[in-house]
Amino acid sequence: MSIHENLLGGPPPTLLPDDPEPRELLAAGTAPTDVAAKYPASSLAWAQLADDAFEAGRPVESYAYARTGYHRGLDALRRNGWKGHGPVPWEHDPNRGFLRALHALARAAQAVGEQEEYERCSTFLRESSETAAQTLG
Repeated sequence: MSIHENLLGGPPPTLLPDDPEPRELLAAGTAPTDVAAKYPASSLAWAQLADDAFEAGRPVESYAYARTGYHRGLDALRRNGWKGHGPVPWEHDPNRGFLRALHALARAAQAVGEQEEYERCSTFLRESSETAAQTLG
């Protein structure tokens, strides 16, 4: 049985196509701002910017970066058949940029006092991928 097999009859998992260039540039140490400028549709680049800003004590900046990565990820999910719900497996590496941006948005929302958005994004993350919620939480 595949980890992506759906036994409950719900929507199939959404698996984003691989876009290795942003991931490889970040892994090689390229500045996330440069990666986001070259690949603005990359949720991964925006998620990294959000993480860096949050770690530096800049939650408002983190929120803005995370929101950008989140929306770019939603666009990619929709282009790939996602209908607004269903699994987005963490185990599929190309999905991780979106899931990281969603986690970063929840974290930054909580830091700036946006409790409702924090709860909405946290729930969305768990419903998309329990593994991502556990890994990133």
